[in-house]
Amino acid sequence: MSLRALLALTLAVWGWSVPPAAAADTVTRVSRGPFSQVAEALEQSIAEQKMALVCHANAQRGATARGVTIPGNQVMMVFRNDFAVRLLAADPKAGFEAPIRIYLYENPNGTATVSYRTPSAVLAPYPHPAVRAVAAELDPIFKAIVDRAVAAP
Repeated sequence: MSLRALLALTLAVWGWSVPPAAAADTVTRVSRGPFSQVAEALEQSIAEQKMALVCHANAQRGATARGVTIPGNQVMMVFRNDFAVRLLAADPKAGFEAPIRIYLYENPNGTATVSYRTPSAVLAPYPHPAVRAVAAELDPIFKAIVDRAVAAP
């Protein structure tokens, strides 16, 4: 049995599923803590890593404003100006990829799933060495952001 098949079977036992075409360069982490705590920890972790929350799309809040209740669902778009300046100087077309998204959604059991594509994968289509350098610096920052948020109690 392949590792993916084993993962799918294990998650199915818990009532969860593997996204249909999850790319190898997509990092997905499931929390033990409740969605609301993970969402708060994610925002704090972004600030602790000295990154900027450029945009915050909160589908749950929007649905609530319309009188509709949905599970937690947010997209946080994260970047920082010094990285943007370097990225644009190297290849202005690479600016299309910034900010980088972190997707957070509530699981049926109240925990949270956090997913993001690694900056190296997002910026891979742009071969300029300075773009690659920015991506290499961002990879551990995004990992630290998500690791801290998912570890929140």
